[in-house]
Amino acid sequence: MLESLRAAVAEGRAPSPADLTRLALVSDPLVLRKAGKLLARLEDADGLRPLRVALLATCTIGSYEQILRASLVSAGVLPDLVPGPYGMFELTLATDPFDGVDVVALLLDETCFLPHDWAATDVDGLAGHLEARLADLRGLVLSAVERSTATVLLHTVPLPAQVRDSVISWRARAALSKAWAKLNEGLLDLAAQHRQVAVTDLVSVLADSPFPARDDRLHRYGDLPYTDGALSLLAREVRRFAQARGGLSRKVLALDLDNTLWGGVLGEVGAEGVQLGGLYPGNAYREVQRTASRLRDQGVVLVLASKNDADLVDEALTAHPEVLLRPEAFSAKAVNWSPKAGNLREAASALGLATGSFVFLDDSPFERGHVEEELPDVVVLPADGDPAHIVRTLLAQGWFDVAELTETDLARPELYRSRTLRNDFAGGFGSSEDYLHALDVRLVVQEADGFSVARVAQLAARTNQFNLTGLRFDEAETGRRIADPDHLVVTFAVADRFGDEGVIGAAWVDRSGVEWHVDNLVLSCRVLGRGVELAIAAWLARQAHAAGATALRGRYVPSKKNGLAKGFWTDAGFTAEGDGAHALALDAGLPEAPAWINLLEGNEVAR
Repeated sequence: MLESLRAAVAEGRAPSPADLTRLALVSDPLVLRKAGKLLARLEDADGLRPLRVALLATCTIGSYEQILRASLVSAGVLPDLVPGPYGMFELTLATDPFDGVDVVALLLDETCFLPHDWAATDVDGLAGHLEARLADLRGLVLSAVERSTATVLLHTVPLPAQVRDSVISWRARAALSKAWAKLNEGLLDLAAQHRQVAVTDLVSVLADSPFPARDDRLHRYGDLPYTDGALSLLAREVRRFAQARGGLSRKVLALDLDNTLWGGVLGEVGAEGVQLGGLYPGNAYREVQRTASRLRDQGVVLVLASKNDADLVDEALTAHPEVLLRPEAFSAKAVNWSPKAGNLREAASALGLATGSFVFLDDSPFERGHVEEELPDVVVLPADGDPAHIVRTLLAQGWFDVAELTETDLARPELYRSRTLRNDFAGGFGSSEDYLHALDVRLVVQEADGFSVARVAQLAARTNQFNLTGLRFDEAETGRRIADPDHLVVTFAVADRFGDEGVIGAAWVDRSGVEWHVDNLVLSCRVLGRGVELAIAAWLARQAHAAGATALRGRYVPSKKNGLAKGFWTDAGFTAEGDGAHALALDAGLPEAPAWINLLEGNEVAR
């Protein structure tokens, strides 16, 4: 893998999707350090999303910079890491404007909170000091996010053994641990106090890790309190956050059946003979199903990908008393004897999603190898070996993390299941227009507010195919535009006879002058093909005209992924002006929404 990374850097290109997945799965901190040093020379690469990260530490940063760079690149990010000056943590956090910074990542150790000298006989006094230092840090963090659009990411701090064990009274030691737990509770609570603050629980991550947290010699020698292993775990958490923040997480979990969701081969032992529930190993497989069900409850789309007889599988999923994933849990099913790579490709097409949004879990090395070869952008995970480890394999890297769950996330599995039903329904009509009229499409337009800002920012981060300019307005910037009368931020929701798709699009419009400018318009690919985008253009033109604007302007900025949106502006009646610019004069007639779309505004829905 290191040789592949070296070649990519030498050629000035992004590492391959397969290499990014391998890099994300690396657990050896030495390999991450080497990878980070190599990737420091990668200055620009198509396919990696730029992210500027300020690193502020209460100790020496040391190898953390290299480890963090490797971890962030594995998420599809090209990080620009800016370490803060040593010994100036509080001053920098208090005064730096963080211009152009996306994330301020803090590296904290116990010296941020403990006095230089403390009395083991006065634990109550120490607890009071911890509370005061927490209040100081809280003020610094909230001040930083108020004066910038950056997100501050911090973490809980482990209580060093030498501090804990310096207190020899069992009762006092318990009081000290309680005070430290309260400190970490206060750190975690910061995430609830401002949308631009995020916290990861490093203490619990370390508790479930084979790495020691501290290296006493390096701590005394170079003010390096954490081991490289501990830093690699923290870097993984930062990577998970950046991945979620940037909309780079996966949406689909494709699951094998035999020796993955149950033990044994269904075709050989029958539904009654598979190992599921009860004692080991059946209880391990049932936990895999329970975990997949929890992911589905949070918006992960499940796809069944099994080489089996379809009728036998449906019977087993329906009748087996220990099955937790019934047939309706899967938004798409590919149960046949065809190669799984082709089945996954067809499932992605049916769902209207890229294969790069898939995670594939399978016990067969052959099937995994074939999918890796044919679909390198799919994350492929092993389910062979001890079934007790499958859940950890599936969850450890946070492939499905999101910054915040929205109503659309929660409804996503049913939305995509409805899409497959909609595709089946389309086959019974003589023309596409007849089909679209029969769908009874309803487009609901509403100005964004504090309740929808998280979903709007999520759409900006995660939408690639119908993303006209590539501008990704985050939650902070979107909130500022919502509050600014010179800007309009609007959401679009779609429903039809098969169900409610939820909020599937958003537009950011500058309306400060006599001409309105659409800074960006994004739309989920699952509603394309119904004329929704043309109805949106018609609505925007009508609003601009009603406000007295003379023209509505928009741009198309091509990327590797948004080619399907190339003709949108001209299809909507706009005139191309060159270099991606388009304009619609509002005094020469306004475009009409497609006749089969019922366009409603938010207040009409409320009535």
